[in-house]
Amino acid sequence: MPIVNRFSDLLPDITAWRRDFHQYPETLYDVHRTAGRVAELLTAFGVDEVVTGIGQTGVVGVIRGRNTASGKVIGLRADMDALPILETTGKPYASKEDGKMHACGHDGHTAMLLGAAYYLAETRNFDGTVVLVFQPAEEGGAGGKAMIDDGLMERFGIQQVFGMHNYPGLPVGEFAVRPGPFMASADVFEIVVEGRGGHAAWPHTTVDPVLVGAQVVTAAQSIVARSVDPLDAAVVSITQFHAGDTDNVIPPSAWLAGTVRTLRPDVRDFVEKRLGELVAATAAAFGARATLSYERNYPVVVNHPAETAFAGSVAAGIAGADRVETDAAPMMGAEDFSFMLEEKPGAFIFLGNGDSAKLHNPDYDFNDDAIPYGCSYWVKLVETAMPVRA
Repeated sequence: MPIVNRFSDLLPDITAWRRDFHQYPETLYDVHRTAGRVAELLTAFGVDEVVTGIGQTGVVGVIRGRNTASGKVIGLRADMDALPILETTGKPYASKEDGKMHACGHDGHTAMLLGAAYYLAETRNFDGTVVLVFQPAEEGGAGGKAMIDDGLMERFGIQQVFGMHNYPGLPVGEFAVRPGPFMASADVFEIVVEGRGGHAAWPHTTVDPVLVGAQVVTAAQSIVARSVDPLDAAVVSITQFHAGDTDNVIPPSAWLAGTVRTLRPDVRDFVEKRLGELVAATAAAFGARATLSYERNYPVVVNHPAETAFAGSVAAGIAGADRVETDAAPMMGAEDFSFMLEEKPGAFIFLGNGDSAKLHNPDYDFNDDAIPYGCSYWVKLVETAMPVRA
Protein backbone atom coordinates (compact mmCIF):
# COMPACT_ATOMS: atom_id res chain seq x y z
CA MET A 1 0.00 0.00 0.00
CA PRO A 2 2.57 2.65 -1.09
CA ILE A 3 1.79 6.20 -2.21
CA VAL A 4 -1.15 6.27 -4.60
CA ASN A 5 0.32 6.76 -8.08
CA ARG A 6 -2.54 9.04 -9.12
CA PHE A 7 -1.20 11.73 -6.83
CA SER A 8 1.98 12.00 -8.89
CA ASP A 9 -0.23 13.16 -11.76
CA LEU A 10 -2.31 15.41 -9.53
CA LEU A 11 0.63 16.94 -7.65
CA PRO A 12 0.98 20.03 -9.89
CA ASP A 13 -2.72 20.86 -9.45
CA ILE A 14 -2.73 20.25 -5.70
CA THR A 15 0.44 22.31 -5.31
CA ALA A 16 -1.16 25.13 -7.28
CA TRP A 17 -4.20 25.11 -4.98
CA ARG A 18 -1.92 25.15 -1.95
CA ARG A 19 0.14 28.08 -3.20
CA ASP A 20 -2.98 30.01 -4.13
CA PHE A 21 -4.27 29.62 -0.57
CA HIS A 22 -0.82 30.64 0.66
CA GLN A 23 -0.90 33.91 -1.28
CA TYR A 24 -4.28 34.90 0.11
CA PRO A 25 -4.28 33.90 3.79
CA GLU A 26 -7.31 34.61 5.95
CA THR A 27 -7.58 34.47 9.73
CA LEU A 28 -10.08 33.04 12.22
CA TYR A 29 -13.63 32.96 10.81
CA ASP A 30 -12.88 35.46 8.04
CA VAL A 31 -11.98 32.73 5.54
CA HIS A 32 -14.56 33.64 2.91
CA ARG A 33 -12.26 33.46 -0.11
CA THR A 34 -10.69 30.18 1.02
CA ALA A 35 -14.04 28.60 1.86
CA GLY A 36 -15.49 29.78 -1.43
CA ARG A 37 -12.63 28.26 -3.39
CA VAL A 38 -12.93 24.99 -1.46
CA ALA A 39 -16.66 24.79 -2.19
CA GLU A 40 -16.05 25.60 -5.86
CA LEU A 41 -13.47 22.84 -6.24
CA LEU A 42 -15.55 20.24 -4.38
CA THR A 43 -18.47 20.98 -6.69
CA ALA A 44 -16.20 20.67 -9.74
CA PHE A 45 -14.97 17.29 -8.48
CA GLY A 46 -18.53 15.94 -8.44
CA VAL A 47 -18.79 15.66 -4.66
CA ASP A 48 -22.36 14.59 -3.81
CA GLU A 49 -23.14 17.37 -1.33
CA VAL A 50 -21.34 20.64 -0.66
CA VAL A 51 -22.61 22.59 2.33
CA THR A 52 -21.24 25.98 3.36
CA GLY A 53 -21.70 28.12 6.45
CA ILE A 54 -21.27 25.34 9.03
CA GLY A 55 -19.75 26.96 12.12
CA GLN A 56 -19.99 30.36 10.40
CA THR A 57 -17.60 29.74 7.49
CA GLY A 58 -16.87 26.01 7.53
CA VAL A 59 -17.40 23.86 4.44
CA VAL A 60 -18.53 20.24 4.39
CA GLY A 61 -18.38 17.89 1.43
CA VAL A 62 -20.08 14.49 1.30
CA ILE A 63 -18.90 11.66 -0.97
CA ARG A 64 -20.81 8.39 -1.12
CA GLY A 65 -18.93 5.26 -2.07
CA ARG A 66 -19.63 2.74 -4.78
CA ASN A 67 -22.25 1.51 -2.35
CA THR A 68 -23.19 2.44 1.19
CA ALA A 69 -24.42 -0.89 2.53
CA SER A 70 -21.91 -0.81 5.36
CA GLY A 71 -23.60 2.27 6.81
CA LYS A 72 -20.20 3.60 7.87
CA VAL A 73 -19.57 7.35 7.92
CA ILE A 74 -16.05 8.71 8.45
CA GLY A 75 -15.13 12.37 8.88
CA LEU A 76 -11.81 13.79 7.63
CA ARG A 77 -10.90 17.25 8.85
CA ALA A 78 -8.59 20.00 7.55
CA ASP A 79 -8.20 23.53 8.90
CA MET A 80 -8.26 26.59 6.60
CA ASP A 81 -7.19 29.64 8.63
CA ALA A 82 -3.87 31.48 8.75
CA LEU A 83 -2.08 33.56 11.40
CA PRO A 84 -1.55 37.31 11.96
CA ILE A 85 2.18 37.10 11.14
CA LEU A 86 4.22 39.05 8.59
CA GLU A 87 5.79 36.53 6.20
CA THR A 88 9.57 36.64 5.59
CA THR A 89 10.05 33.60 3.31
CA GLY A 90 10.61 35.60 0.15
CA LYS A 91 8.93 32.84 -1.85
CA PRO A 92 7.39 33.82 -5.23
CA TYR A 93 4.00 32.74 -3.85
CA ALA A 94 4.43 34.54 -0.52
CA SER A 95 1.46 36.14 1.17
CA LYS A 96 -0.10 39.12 -0.57
CA GLU A 97 -1.98 40.05 2.61
CA ASP A 98 0.18 42.30 4.76
CA GLY A 99 0.54 40.94 8.28
CA LYS A 100 -1.10 37.59 7.53
CA MET A 101 0.48 34.30 6.49
CA HIS A 102 0.00 30.55 6.52
CA ALA A 103 2.61 29.99 9.21
CA CYS A 104 1.13 26.68 10.38
CA GLY A 105 0.57 24.87 7.09
CA HIS A 106 -3.21 24.96 6.99
CA ASP A 107 -2.90 25.82 3.30
CA GLY A 108 -1.25 22.41 2.85
CA HIS A 109 -3.83 20.65 5.01
CA THR A 110 -6.67 22.11 2.94
CA ALA A 111 -4.98 21.27 -0.36
CA MET A 112 -4.25 17.67 0.66
CA LEU A 113 -7.86 17.04 1.69
CA LEU A 114 -8.98 18.56 -1.60
CA GLY A 115 -6.63 16.20 -3.43
CA ALA A 116 -8.11 13.27 -1.55
CA ALA A 117 -11.61 14.53 -2.35
CA TYR A 118 -10.77 14.62 -6.07
CA TYR A 119 -9.56 11.02 -6.00
CA LEU A 120 -12.37 9.66 -3.82
CA ALA A 121 -15.06 11.32 -5.94
CA GLU A 122 -13.39 9.94 -9.07
CA THR A 123 -12.93 6.33 -7.90
CA ARG A 124 -15.52 5.81 -5.14
CA ASN A 125 -13.74 2.59 -4.26
CA PHE A 126 -15.26 2.27 -0.80
CA ASP A 127 -18.45 1.11 0.89
CA GLY A 128 -19.83 3.93 3.01
CA THR A 129 -19.76 7.71 3.21
CA VAL A 130 -16.91 10.19 3.62
CA VAL A 131 -17.55 13.59 5.18
CA LEU A 132 -14.88 16.16 4.32
CA VAL A 133 -14.66 18.86 7.00
CA PHE A 134 -12.93 22.14 6.12
CA GLN A 135 -12.77 24.12 9.35
CA PRO A 136 -12.21 27.81 10.07
CA ALA A 137 -10.64 29.41 13.15
CA GLU A 138 -8.39 26.67 14.49
CA GLU A 139 -5.86 29.29 15.54
CA GLY A 140 -7.50 30.45 18.75
CA GLY A 141 -11.08 30.74 17.55
CA ALA A 142 -12.34 27.24 18.42
CA GLY A 143 -13.76 26.74 14.94
CA GLY A 144 -13.99 23.00 15.55
CA LYS A 145 -16.33 23.59 18.46
CA ALA A 146 -18.34 26.07 16.40
CA MET A 147 -18.90 23.44 13.70
CA ILE A 148 -19.89 20.87 16.32
CA ASP A 149 -22.29 23.33 17.95
CA ASP A 150 -23.77 23.90 14.48
CA GLY A 151 -24.68 20.21 14.27
CA LEU A 152 -21.72 18.83 12.30
CA MET A 153 -21.70 15.36 13.80
CA GLU A 154 -25.46 14.79 13.92
CA ARG A 155 -26.35 16.40 10.59
CA PHE A 156 -23.84 14.33 8.62
CA GLY A 157 -23.95 11.20 10.78
CA ILE A 158 -20.21 11.11 11.46
CA GLN A 159 -19.21 7.98 13.40
CA GLN A 160 -15.42 8.37 13.45
CA VAL A 161 -13.27 11.43 12.81
CA PHE A 162 -9.63 11.80 11.80
CA GLY A 163 -7.28 14.78 11.64
CA MET A 164 -3.75 15.41 10.35
CA HIS A 165 -1.13 18.14 10.85
CA ASN A 166 2.28 18.69 9.33
CA TYR A 167 5.28 18.58 11.65
CA PRO A 168 8.58 20.40 10.97
CA GLY A 169 11.64 18.37 11.89
CA LEU A 170 9.96 15.07 11.06
CA PRO A 171 11.29 13.88 7.68
CA VAL A 172 8.99 14.04 4.68
CA GLY A 173 7.30 10.67 4.21
CA GLU A 174 7.23 9.89 7.93
CA PHE A 175 4.29 9.93 10.34
CA ALA A 176 3.95 10.17 14.13
CA VAL A 177 0.99 9.31 16.35
CA ARG A 178 0.22 7.99 19.82
CA PRO A 179 -2.85 6.74 21.72
CA GLY A 180 -4.20 8.76 24.62
CA PRO A 181 -3.16 12.35 25.40
CA PHE A 182 -1.21 13.68 22.42
CA MET A 183 -1.48 17.47 22.58
CA ALA A 184 -2.10 19.68 25.58
CA SER A 185 -5.07 21.65 26.77
CA ALA A 186 -4.67 25.41 26.29
CA ASP A 187 -6.03 27.84 28.86
CA VAL A 188 -5.45 31.57 29.22
CA PHE A 189 -5.48 33.81 32.26
CA GLU A 190 -5.21 37.43 33.31
CA ILE A 191 -4.02 38.77 36.67
CA VAL A 192 -4.76 42.28 37.91
CA VAL A 193 -2.62 43.47 40.84
CA GLU A 194 -3.98 46.47 42.71
CA GLY A 195 -1.53 48.33 44.93
CA ARG A 196 -1.13 52.00 45.89
CA GLY A 197 0.71 54.33 43.54
CA GLY A 198 2.97 57.20 44.40
CA HIS A 199 6.29 58.93 43.83
CA ALA A 200 9.11 56.54 42.93
CA ALA A 201 11.45 58.43 45.29
CA TRP A 202 9.29 57.46 48.28
CA PRO A 203 8.41 53.80 47.64
CA HIS A 204 7.74 53.24 51.35
CA THR A 205 4.55 55.29 50.98
CA THR A 206 3.26 52.99 48.22
CA VAL A 207 2.26 49.40 47.69
CA ASP A 208 4.25 48.63 44.56
CA PRO A 209 2.27 46.43 42.13
CA VAL A 210 5.37 45.93 39.96
CA LEU A 211 7.17 44.26 42.84
CA VAL A 212 4.08 42.21 43.66
CA GLY A 213 3.68 41.20 40.01
CA ALA A 214 7.31 40.09 39.86
CA GLN A 215 6.76 37.91 42.92
CA VAL A 216 3.63 36.44 41.29
CA VAL A 217 5.69 35.49 38.22
CA THR A 218 8.19 33.69 40.41
CA ALA A 219 5.53 32.03 42.57
CA ALA A 220 3.63 30.77 39.53
CA GLN A 221 6.67 28.77 38.42
CA SER A 222 6.63 26.90 41.72
CA ILE A 223 3.40 25.20 40.62
CA VAL A 224 5.20 23.17 37.98
CA ALA A 225 8.51 22.96 39.84
CA ARG A 226 7.16 21.95 43.26
CA SER A 227 3.42 21.23 43.20
CA VAL A 228 2.84 19.07 40.11
CA ASP A 229 4.14 15.49 40.03
CA PRO A 230 7.33 15.51 37.90
CA LEU A 231 5.84 12.66 35.85
CA ASP A 232 2.85 14.84 34.90
CA ALA A 233 3.35 17.48 32.23
CA ALA A 234 2.33 21.07 32.90
CA VAL A 235 3.37 24.51 31.69
CA VAL A 236 2.59 27.87 33.30
CA SER A 237 3.88 30.74 31.17
CA ILE A 238 3.30 34.39 32.02
CA THR A 239 3.82 36.10 28.69
CA GLN A 240 2.64 39.67 29.31
CA PHE A 241 3.39 42.18 32.10
CA HIS A 242 2.20 45.78 31.81
CA ALA A 243 2.50 48.47 34.48
CA GLY A 244 3.22 52.16 34.64
CA ASP A 245 3.81 54.93 32.12
CA THR A 246 6.91 56.78 33.28
CA ASP A 247 10.14 56.38 35.25
CA ASN A 248 9.38 58.38 38.40
CA VAL A 249 5.92 57.10 39.31
CA ILE A 250 5.05 53.83 40.98
CA PRO A 251 1.76 52.86 39.31
CA PRO A 252 -1.37 51.87 41.22
CA SER A 253 -1.85 48.59 39.35
CA ALA A 254 -0.24 45.99 37.12
CA TRP A 255 -1.65 43.58 34.55
CA LEU A 256 -0.25 40.16 33.71
CA ALA A 257 -1.41 37.44 31.33
CA GLY A 258 -0.32 34.03 30.17
CA THR A 259 -1.19 30.45 29.35
CA VAL A 260 -1.47 27.08 31.09
CA ARG A 261 -0.89 23.77 29.28
CA THR A 262 -1.57 20.30 30.72
CA LEU A 263 -2.13 16.76 29.47
CA ARG A 264 -4.58 15.51 32.12
CA PRO A 265 -7.92 16.92 33.33
CA ASP A 266 -7.03 16.51 37.01
CA VAL A 267 -3.73 18.36 36.52
CA ARG A 268 -5.61 21.08 34.66
CA ASP A 269 -8.01 21.46 37.61
CA PHE A 270 -5.15 21.55 40.10
CA VAL A 271 -3.09 24.16 38.24
CA GLU A 272 -6.07 26.50 37.91
CA LYS A 273 -6.85 26.16 41.64
CA ARG A 274 -3.24 26.53 42.76
CA LEU A 275 -2.60 29.55 40.54
CA GLY A 276 -5.59 31.34 42.06
CA GLU A 277 -4.35 30.59 45.59
CA LEU A 278 -0.82 31.79 44.88
CA VAL A 279 -1.93 34.98 43.18
CA ALA A 280 -4.15 36.00 46.10
CA ALA A 281 -1.71 34.97 48.82
CA THR A 282 1.35 36.57 47.21
CA ALA A 283 -0.43 39.89 46.77
CA ALA A 284 -1.76 39.81 50.32
CA ALA A 285 1.73 39.22 51.71
CA PHE A 286 2.79 42.59 50.29
CA GLY A 287 -0.36 44.45 51.27
CA ALA A 288 -1.83 44.41 47.77
CA ARG A 289 -4.82 42.71 46.21
CA ALA A 290 -4.82 40.56 43.09
CA THR A 291 -7.54 38.83 41.10
CA LEU A 292 -7.22 35.98 38.62
CA SER A 293 -9.46 35.59 35.57
CA TYR A 294 -9.04 32.10 34.11
CA GLU A 295 -10.53 30.87 30.83
CA ARG A 296 -10.46 27.29 29.61
CA ASN A 297 -9.96 27.11 25.87
CA TYR A 298 -8.96 23.94 24.03
CA PRO A 299 -9.14 20.60 25.85
CA VAL A 300 -6.47 17.89 25.61
CA VAL A 301 -6.22 16.07 22.28
CA VAL A 302 -6.94 12.49 23.35
CA ASN A 303 -6.53 9.88 20.62
CA HIS A 304 -8.77 6.83 20.90
CA PRO A 305 -6.78 3.55 21.09
CA ALA A 306 -8.47 1.51 18.34
CA GLU A 307 -8.61 4.39 15.87
CA THR A 308 -4.99 5.34 16.66
CA ALA A 309 -3.80 1.80 15.98
CA PHE A 310 -5.74 1.83 12.72
CA ALA A 311 -4.32 5.21 11.68
CA GLY A 312 -0.81 3.98 12.42
CA SER A 313 -1.30 0.84 10.36
CA VAL A 314 -2.59 2.85 7.39
CA ALA A 315 0.37 5.21 7.62
CA ALA A 316 2.75 2.24 7.81
CA GLY A 317 1.21 0.80 4.65
CA ILE A 318 2.12 4.03 2.85
CA ALA A 319 5.47 4.94 4.35
CA GLY A 320 6.69 1.64 5.78
CA ALA A 321 6.49 0.56 9.40
CA ASP A 322 9.98 1.89 10.15
CA ARG A 323 8.85 5.39 9.14
CA VAL A 324 5.85 5.59 11.47
CA GLU A 325 6.30 6.42 15.16
CA THR A 326 3.28 4.91 16.92
CA ASP A 327 4.29 5.97 20.42
CA ALA A 328 5.38 9.54 19.76
CA ALA A 329 6.02 11.79 22.72
CA PRO A 330 3.08 14.04 23.64
CA MET A 331 3.57 17.76 23.12
CA MET A 332 2.42 20.91 24.87
CA GLY A 333 1.05 22.65 21.78
CA ALA A 334 -2.74 22.68 21.46
CA GLU A 335 -5.27 21.80 18.74
CA ASP A 336 -9.01 22.33 18.60
CA PHE A 337 -9.45 18.97 16.89
CA SER A 338 -9.69 17.98 20.55
CA PHE A 339 -13.33 19.08 20.52
CA MET A 340 -14.09 16.62 17.72
CA LEU A 341 -12.35 13.78 19.55
CA GLU A 342 -14.52 14.52 22.58
CA GLU A 343 -17.58 13.94 20.39
CA LYS A 344 -16.53 10.92 18.33
CA PRO A 345 -13.76 8.30 18.37
CA GLY A 346 -10.83 9.05 16.11
CA ALA A 347 -7.16 9.94 15.88
CA PHE A 348 -4.91 12.89 15.11
CA ILE A 349 -1.64 12.15 13.28
CA PHE A 350 1.46 14.15 12.34
CA LEU A 351 2.92 14.18 8.82
CA GLY A 352 6.58 15.04 8.27
CA ASN A 353 7.32 18.50 6.85
CA GLY A 354 11.08 17.97 6.65
CA ASP A 355 13.77 20.43 7.70
CA SER A 356 11.59 23.53 7.60
CA ALA A 357 11.22 26.50 9.93
CA LYS A 358 9.09 25.77 12.95
CA LEU A 359 5.34 26.34 13.08
CA HIS A 360 4.15 29.91 13.75
CA ASN A 361 7.47 31.22 12.44
CA PRO A 362 7.54 34.04 9.82
CA ASP A 363 9.95 31.96 7.72
CA TYR A 364 7.83 28.78 7.76
CA ASP A 365 6.45 27.21 4.59
CA PHE A 366 4.55 23.99 4.01
CA ASN A 367 6.63 21.41 2.15
CA ASP A 368 4.87 20.44 -1.07
CA ASP A 369 6.85 17.19 -1.21
CA ALA A 370 4.63 15.98 1.65
CA ILE A 371 1.44 16.28 -0.44
CA PRO A 372 1.43 12.77 -1.98
CA TYR A 373 1.90 11.21 1.47
CA GLY A 374 -0.91 13.21 3.06
CA CYS A 375 -3.33 12.60 0.20
CA SER A 376 -2.50 8.90 0.12
CA TYR A 377 -3.06 8.63 3.86
CA TRP A 378 -6.56 10.08 3.56
CA VAL A 379 -7.49 7.86 0.63
CA LYS A 380 -6.12 4.62 2.09
CA LEU A 381 -7.70 5.37 5.46
CA VAL A 382 -11.10 5.52 3.75
CA GLU A 383 -10.60 2.52 1.47
CA THR A 384 -9.18 0.38 4.28
CA ALA A 385 -11.86 1.31 6.80
CA MET A 386 -14.71 0.85 4.31
CA PRO A 387 -13.63 -1.80 1.77
CA VAL A 388 -15.88 -2.74 -1.13
CA ARG A 389 -17.02 -6.34 -0.71
CA ALA A 390 -17.09 -8.65 -3.71
